[in-house]
Amino acid sequence: MSTGSNGRMRARDLDRVNACGLLDAAYAEGQLGADEYHDRTAKAGRAKTVGELARLTSDLQVPAAAGDLAPGGSAKTRKPLRRARTRASYPDHTRARNADRANTIRVLDDAHGEGQLDADEHQALTELASEAKTLGDLGELVADVQRAAAASPPSPPRSRRNLRFRAAVGVVAVLGVWAGYFAAGRDDSEVPAQAVPVELGTVQPLVLPRPELYTVAGMTLYRDKYREKFGDTLVDELWLHKDFASVQRIAPEGPQWSVDWDYWGGFTQHDNLITTRRPDTRSVDLATLNVEAIGAVLATAPAMTKVTGGVVDSIEISADGSSAGNARPLVEIRVRNDRSQHGSVVISPSGEVLKVREVG
Repeated sequence: MSTGSNGRMRARDLDRVNACGLLDAAYAEGQLGADEYHDRTAKAGRAKTVGELARLTSDLQVPAAAGDLAPGGSAKTRKPLRRARTRASYPDHTRARNADRANTIRVLDDAHGEGQLDADEHQALTELASEAKTLGDLGELVADVQRAAAASPPSPPRSRRNLRFRAAVGVVAVLGVWAGYFAAGRDDSEVPAQAVPVELGTVQPLVLPRPELYTVAGMTLYRDKYREKFGDTLVDELWLHKDFASVQRIAPEGPQWSVDWDYWGGFTQHDNLITTRRPDTRSVDLATLNVEAIGAVLATAPAMTKVTGGVVDSIEISADGSSAGNARPLVEIRVRNDRSQHGSVVISPSGEVLKVREVG
Protein backbone atom coordinates (compact mmCIF):
# COMPACT_ATOMS: atom_id res chain seq x y z
CA MET A 1 0.00 0.00 0.00
CA SER A 2 1.53 3.34 -1.02
CA THR A 3 1.82 6.53 1.01
CA GLY A 4 -0.76 8.13 -1.22
CA SER A 5 -3.33 5.38 -0.79
CA ASN A 6 -2.68 5.19 2.97
CA GLY A 7 -3.05 8.93 3.28
CA ARG A 8 -6.33 8.93 1.36
CA MET A 9 -7.83 6.14 3.45
CA ARG A 10 -11.04 7.33 5.10
CA ALA A 11 -10.80 7.96 8.83
CA ARG A 12 -13.21 6.29 11.24
CA ASP A 13 -14.70 7.88 14.33
CA LEU A 14 -12.37 5.62 16.31
CA ASP A 15 -9.36 7.03 14.45
CA ARG A 16 -10.44 10.60 15.25
CA VAL A 17 -10.96 9.76 18.93
CA ASN A 18 -7.58 8.03 19.05
CA ALA A 19 -5.89 11.06 17.49
CA CYS A 20 -7.53 13.33 20.06
CA GLY A 21 -6.34 10.99 22.81
CA LEU A 22 -2.76 11.29 21.61
CA LEU A 23 -3.11 15.07 21.46
CA ASP A 24 -4.52 15.02 25.02
CA ALA A 25 -1.49 13.09 26.22
CA ALA A 26 0.96 15.33 24.37
CA TYR A 27 -0.68 18.44 25.83
CA ALA A 28 -0.49 16.99 29.35
CA GLU A 29 3.25 16.39 28.86
CA GLY A 30 3.87 19.92 27.56
CA GLN A 31 4.54 19.02 23.93
CA LEU A 32 1.76 21.35 22.78
CA GLY A 33 0.65 24.75 24.02
CA ALA A 34 -3.03 25.41 24.71
CA ASP A 35 -3.64 27.19 21.40
CA GLU A 36 -1.95 24.46 19.36
CA TYR A 37 -3.71 21.71 21.32
CA HIS A 38 -7.19 23.14 20.77
CA ASP A 39 -6.46 23.92 17.12
CA ARG A 40 -5.19 20.42 16.38
CA THR A 41 -8.00 18.77 18.33
CA ALA A 42 -10.57 20.72 16.33
CA LYS A 43 -8.89 19.69 13.08
CA ALA A 44 -8.72 16.06 14.20
CA GLY A 45 -12.44 16.09 14.87
CA ARG A 46 -13.06 17.28 11.29
CA ALA A 47 -10.44 15.10 9.60
CA LYS A 48 -11.69 13.04 6.65
CA THR A 49 -8.63 10.85 6.05
CA VAL A 50 -5.98 8.95 7.98
CA GLY A 51 -3.37 11.12 6.30
CA GLU A 52 -4.82 14.26 7.83
CA LEU A 53 -4.69 12.67 11.29
CA ALA A 54 -1.10 11.55 10.70
CA ARG A 55 0.03 15.06 9.87
CA LEU A 56 -1.50 16.33 13.12
CA THR A 57 0.54 13.89 15.24
CA SER A 58 3.72 13.24 13.23
CA ASP A 59 5.90 15.65 15.25
CA LEU A 60 4.92 14.28 18.68
CA GLN A 61 6.86 12.00 20.98
CA VAL A 62 5.11 8.78 21.98
CA PRO A 63 3.54 9.81 25.31
CA ALA A 64 4.80 8.10 28.43
CA ALA A 65 1.36 6.68 29.06
CA ALA A 66 1.31 4.85 25.73
CA GLY A 67 4.49 2.89 26.41
CA ASP A 68 4.77 -0.35 24.44
CA LEU A 69 1.28 -1.62 25.26
CA ALA A 70 -0.21 -3.52 22.33
CA PRO A 71 -3.86 -4.43 21.88
CA GLY A 72 -5.19 -7.95 21.72
CA GLY A 73 -3.82 -11.30 22.81
CA SER A 74 -2.14 -12.26 26.04
CA ALA A 75 0.88 -10.55 27.52
CA LYS A 76 3.08 -13.34 26.18
CA THR A 77 1.83 -13.09 22.61
CA ARG A 78 1.69 -9.31 22.31
CA LYS A 79 4.12 -7.62 19.96
CA PRO A 80 5.21 -3.99 20.05
CA LEU A 81 3.08 -1.65 17.97
CA ARG A 82 6.29 -0.40 16.38
CA ARG A 83 9.96 -0.65 17.14
CA ALA A 84 10.98 1.26 20.24
CA ARG A 85 12.97 4.34 19.35
CA THR A 86 16.57 4.68 20.42
CA ARG A 87 17.62 7.79 22.28
CA ALA A 88 18.86 9.43 19.10
CA SER A 89 15.96 8.44 16.87
CA TYR A 90 13.65 11.40 17.44
CA PRO A 91 14.26 14.03 14.73
CA ASP A 92 15.03 17.61 15.73
CA HIS A 93 11.55 18.86 14.80
CA THR A 94 9.92 16.55 17.40
CA ARG A 95 8.07 18.45 20.11
CA ALA A 96 9.74 18.70 23.53
CA ARG A 97 8.05 17.68 26.76
CA ASN A 98 8.17 19.56 30.05
CA ALA A 99 10.51 16.80 31.28
CA ASP A 100 12.90 17.45 28.38
CA ARG A 101 13.00 21.17 29.20
CA ALA A 102 13.64 20.37 32.86
CA ASN A 103 16.48 17.97 31.94
CA THR A 104 18.09 20.62 29.73
CA ILE A 105 17.84 23.22 32.50
CA ARG A 106 19.56 20.78 34.88
CA VAL A 107 22.42 20.45 32.38
CA LEU A 108 22.68 24.24 32.23
CA ASP A 109 22.62 24.44 36.04
CA ASP A 110 25.49 21.95 36.25
CA ALA A 111 27.43 23.85 33.59
CA HIS A 112 26.96 27.09 35.54
CA GLY A 113 28.11 25.43 38.75
CA GLU A 114 31.23 24.14 37.00
CA GLY A 115 32.12 27.56 35.60
CA GLN A 116 31.31 26.79 31.96
CA LEU A 117 28.62 29.48 31.90
CA ASP A 118 28.57 32.85 33.62
CA ALA A 119 25.45 34.11 35.38
CA ASP A 120 24.12 36.07 32.38
CA GLU A 121 24.64 33.19 29.96
CA HIS A 122 23.00 30.76 32.37
CA GLN A 123 19.95 32.99 32.83
CA ALA A 124 19.52 33.62 29.10
CA LEU A 125 19.90 29.96 28.16
CA THR A 126 17.57 28.84 30.96
CA GLU A 127 14.86 31.20 29.71
CA LEU A 128 15.28 29.89 26.17
CA ALA A 129 15.10 26.30 27.42
CA SER A 130 11.88 26.92 29.32
CA GLU A 131 10.27 28.25 26.11
CA ALA A 132 11.78 25.75 23.64
CA LYS A 133 9.28 23.91 21.45
CA THR A 134 11.38 21.16 19.88
CA LEU A 135 14.13 18.74 20.83
CA GLY A 136 16.34 20.44 18.27
CA ASP A 137 15.89 23.78 20.03
CA LEU A 138 16.97 22.20 23.34
CA GLY A 139 19.91 20.41 21.76
CA GLU A 140 21.34 23.64 20.36
CA LEU A 141 21.32 25.22 23.83
CA VAL A 142 23.66 22.59 25.31
CA ALA A 143 25.63 21.60 22.19
CA ASP A 144 28.86 23.25 23.44
CA VAL A 145 28.50 22.25 27.10
CA GLN A 146 30.68 19.54 28.63
CA ARG A 147 28.79 16.80 30.41
CA ALA A 148 29.78 13.62 32.19
CA ALA A 149 27.35 11.76 29.91
CA ALA A 150 26.23 13.53 26.76
CA ALA A 151 22.56 14.45 26.82
CA SER A 152 20.58 13.15 23.89
CA PRO A 153 17.00 13.30 22.68
CA PRO A 154 14.75 11.24 24.96
CA SER A 155 13.38 7.85 24.16
CA PRO A 156 9.75 7.02 24.93
CA PRO A 157 9.35 5.97 28.59
CA ARG A 158 8.17 2.40 29.09
CA SER A 159 5.24 1.42 31.22
CA ARG A 160 3.56 -1.91 31.98
CA ARG A 161 0.55 -0.53 33.83
CA ASN A 162 -3.01 -0.46 32.55
CA LEU A 163 -3.17 3.15 31.38
CA ARG A 164 -5.81 5.66 30.50
CA PHE A 165 -4.17 6.56 27.21
CA ARG A 166 -5.46 3.64 25.12
CA ALA A 167 -6.46 6.31 22.67
CA ALA A 168 -2.81 7.27 22.24
CA VAL A 169 -1.93 3.64 21.65
CA GLY A 170 -4.57 3.48 18.93
CA VAL A 171 -3.01 6.36 17.06
CA VAL A 172 0.41 4.74 17.27
CA ALA A 173 -1.10 1.56 15.81
CA VAL A 174 -3.13 3.23 13.09
CA LEU A 175 -0.93 6.18 12.21
CA GLY A 176 2.53 5.48 13.57
CA VAL A 177 4.01 4.03 10.38
CA TRP A 178 2.46 6.62 8.09
CA ALA A 179 3.24 9.70 10.21
CA GLY A 180 7.00 9.36 9.83
CA TYR A 181 6.72 9.16 6.05
CA PHE A 182 4.49 12.24 5.86
CA ALA A 183 7.04 14.19 7.95
CA ALA A 184 10.08 12.95 6.01
CA GLY A 185 8.55 13.03 2.53
CA ARG A 186 9.58 9.44 1.69
CA ASP A 187 8.90 7.76 -1.66
CA ASP A 188 5.83 5.53 -2.01
CA SER A 189 8.08 2.51 -2.42
CA GLU A 190 9.48 2.91 1.11
CA VAL A 191 6.17 2.44 2.93
CA PRO A 192 5.55 -1.05 4.35
CA ALA A 193 2.61 -2.65 2.61
CA GLN A 194 1.42 -4.52 5.67
CA ALA A 195 0.42 -1.52 7.82
CA VAL A 196 -3.14 -2.19 8.99
CA PRO A 197 -5.41 -0.27 11.40
CA VAL A 198 -5.99 -2.06 14.71
CA GLU A 199 -9.31 -2.11 16.58
CA LEU A 200 -9.09 -1.24 20.27
CA GLY A 201 -12.69 -1.56 21.34
CA THR A 202 -13.91 0.98 23.87
CA VAL A 203 -11.67 4.05 23.98
CA GLN A 204 -11.50 6.35 27.01
CA PRO A 205 -9.76 9.60 26.03
CA LEU A 206 -8.09 11.68 28.70
CA VAL A 207 -10.33 14.54 29.82
CA LEU A 208 -8.29 17.56 30.87
CA PRO A 209 -9.84 19.75 33.59
CA ARG A 210 -10.81 23.29 32.62
CA PRO A 211 -11.96 25.47 35.53
CA GLU A 212 -14.94 27.78 35.09
CA LEU A 213 -13.49 31.14 34.14
CA TYR A 214 -15.53 33.14 36.64
CA THR A 215 -13.97 31.28 39.56
CA VAL A 216 -10.71 32.02 41.36
CA ALA A 217 -8.99 29.13 39.57
CA GLY A 218 -10.46 30.22 36.24
CA MET A 219 -9.40 33.86 36.62
CA THR A 220 -5.88 32.80 37.61
CA LEU A 221 -5.62 30.43 34.64
CA TYR A 222 -6.94 33.05 32.23
CA ARG A 223 -4.51 35.70 33.49
CA ASP A 224 -1.57 33.31 33.09
CA LYS A 225 -2.64 32.31 29.57
CA TYR A 226 -3.25 35.96 28.66
CA ARG A 227 0.24 36.97 29.78
CA GLU A 228 1.69 34.02 27.86
CA LYS A 229 -0.18 35.04 24.70
CA PHE A 230 0.27 38.83 24.70
CA GLY A 231 3.30 39.45 26.91
CA ASP A 232 1.34 41.74 29.27
CA THR A 233 -1.86 41.70 31.36
CA LEU A 234 -3.52 44.89 30.06
CA VAL A 235 -7.16 44.84 28.90
CA ASP A 236 -9.62 47.55 27.90
CA GLU A 237 -12.62 45.36 28.69
CA LEU A 238 -12.87 41.72 29.71
CA TRP A 239 -15.94 39.50 30.03
CA LEU A 240 -15.50 36.15 31.80
CA HIS A 241 -18.20 33.50 31.38
CA LYS A 242 -18.37 29.86 32.39
CA ASP A 243 -16.64 28.35 29.37
CA PHE A 244 -15.30 31.29 27.39
CA ALA A 245 -14.04 34.85 27.65
CA SER A 246 -14.08 37.88 25.40
CA VAL A 247 -11.51 40.65 25.69
CA GLN A 248 -10.84 43.98 24.01
CA ARG A 249 -7.26 45.28 24.03
CA ILE A 250 -4.98 47.71 22.23
CA ALA A 251 -4.17 46.54 18.69
CA PRO A 252 -0.54 45.94 17.64
CA GLU A 253 -0.98 48.77 15.11
CA GLY A 254 -1.07 51.37 17.90
CA PRO A 255 -3.11 52.74 20.85
CA GLN A 256 -5.58 54.45 18.50
CA TRP A 257 -6.87 51.00 17.52
CA SER A 258 -8.44 48.13 19.45
CA VAL A 259 -9.03 44.46 18.67
CA ASP A 260 -11.34 41.84 20.20
CA TRP A 261 -10.19 38.33 21.11
CA ASP A 262 -12.25 35.28 22.08
CA TYR A 263 -10.91 32.62 24.45
CA TRP A 264 -12.03 28.98 24.41
CA GLY A 265 -8.93 27.46 25.97
CA GLY A 266 -6.94 29.30 23.26
CA PHE A 267 -7.11 32.82 21.86
CA THR A 268 -8.74 33.63 18.51
CA GLN A 269 -9.10 37.12 17.07
CA HIS A 270 -12.79 37.93 16.86
CA ASP A 271 -13.87 38.46 13.23
CA ASN A 272 -10.31 39.70 12.46
CA LEU A 273 -11.60 43.29 12.82
CA ILE A 274 -9.60 46.26 14.13
CA THR A 275 -11.72 49.16 15.37
CA THR A 276 -11.08 52.74 16.44
CA ARG A 277 -10.16 53.10 20.13
CA ARG A 278 -11.34 56.15 22.06
CA PRO A 279 -8.40 58.35 23.07
CA ASP A 280 -9.62 58.51 26.69
CA THR A 281 -9.88 54.72 27.07
CA ARG A 282 -8.01 53.44 30.10
CA SER A 283 -6.65 49.93 30.26
CA VAL A 284 -6.95 47.71 33.34
CA ASP A 285 -3.98 45.64 34.48
CA LEU A 286 -5.16 42.13 35.41
CA ALA A 287 -2.04 41.78 37.55
CA THR A 288 -3.60 44.22 40.03
CA LEU A 289 -6.58 41.93 40.69
CA ASN A 290 -6.69 40.29 44.11
CA VAL A 291 -8.36 37.11 42.88
CA GLU A 292 -8.65 35.60 46.36
CA ALA A 293 -10.53 38.66 47.65
CA ILE A 294 -12.69 38.70 44.53
CA GLY A 295 -13.39 35.00 45.11
CA ALA A 296 -14.73 35.78 48.58
CA VAL A 297 -17.22 38.23 47.05
CA LEU A 298 -18.17 35.69 44.38
CA ALA A 299 -19.26 33.30 47.12
CA THR A 300 -21.61 35.87 48.70
CA ALA A 301 -22.81 37.72 45.57
CA PRO A 302 -26.11 35.77 45.18
CA ALA A 303 -27.07 36.56 48.79
CA MET A 304 -25.99 40.20 48.49
CA THR A 305 -28.12 40.73 45.37
CA LYS A 306 -31.09 38.81 46.89
CA VAL A 307 -31.51 36.79 43.71
CA THR A 308 -33.35 33.65 44.84
CA GLY A 309 -31.53 30.58 43.55
CA GLY A 310 -29.10 32.85 41.77
CA VAL A 311 -25.61 31.93 40.60
CA VAL A 312 -22.74 33.95 39.21
CA ASP A 313 -23.39 34.36 35.49
CA SER A 314 -20.40 36.44 34.36
CA ILE A 315 -17.73 38.91 35.43
CA GLU A 316 -16.97 42.16 33.61
CA ILE A 317 -13.67 43.95 34.18
CA SER A 318 -13.14 47.47 32.84
CA ALA A 319 -12.50 51.08 33.85
CA ASP A 320 -15.56 53.13 34.79
CA GLY A 321 -17.01 55.80 32.53
CA SER A 322 -15.29 58.75 34.15
CA SER A 323 -12.73 60.85 32.32
CA ALA A 324 -9.40 59.18 31.70
CA GLY A 325 -7.70 60.97 34.56
CA ASN A 326 -10.21 59.79 37.18
CA ALA A 327 -11.29 56.44 35.74
CA ARG A 328 -11.07 53.52 38.16
CA PRO A 329 -10.73 49.82 37.38
CA LEU A 330 -13.95 48.05 38.32
CA VAL A 331 -15.02 44.42 38.59
CA GLU A 332 -18.76 43.74 38.14
CA ILE A 333 -20.05 40.33 39.24
CA ARG A 334 -23.40 39.52 37.62
CA VAL A 335 -25.85 37.11 39.24
CA ARG A 336 -28.83 35.45 37.51
CA ASN A 337 -31.35 32.68 38.22
CA ASP A 338 -33.39 30.42 35.93
CA ARG A 339 -36.30 32.92 36.02
CA SER A 340 -34.11 35.60 34.42
CA GLN A 341 -33.97 37.63 37.63
CA HIS A 342 -30.63 39.30 38.01
CA GLY A 343 -28.49 41.63 40.09
CA SER A 344 -24.84 42.59 40.35
CA VAL A 345 -22.06 43.54 42.75
CA VAL A 346 -19.46 46.12 41.72
CA ILE A 347 -16.11 45.87 43.48
CA SER A 348 -12.61 47.30 43.24
CA PRO A 349 -9.65 45.17 42.05
CA SER A 350 -8.77 44.67 45.74
CA GLY A 351 -12.20 43.15 46.46
CA GLU A 352 -13.79 46.18 48.19
CA VAL A 353 -17.56 46.24 47.59
CA LEU A 354 -18.51 49.57 45.97
CA LYS A 355 -22.09 49.02 44.89
CA VAL A 356 -24.80 46.35 45.05
CA ARG A 357 -27.66 46.20 42.55
CA GLU A 358 -30.33 43.99 44.08
CA VAL A 359 -32.79 41.87 42.11
CA GLY A 360 -35.40 43.86 40.20
